Amino acid sequence: MMHSLINFSNNESGAVTVDWILLTAAIVTIALAVISVISGGLEDASENIVDEIETVGTG
Repeated sequence: MMHSLINFSNNESGAVTVDWILLTAAIVTIALAVISVISGGLEDASENIVDEIETVGTG
């Protein structure tokens, strides 16, 4: 019984799993933030392009 408890306390495989989960969550969060920033910039750029095309078309 004591041997089993010592083995259990020395087992770190669960800690590695938690590390990977936290690392993956951080990467996903950063990726979503970057996508949000880029999509906002692309939307503004596309609106500017549409405005320019409309201006040239009516000019």
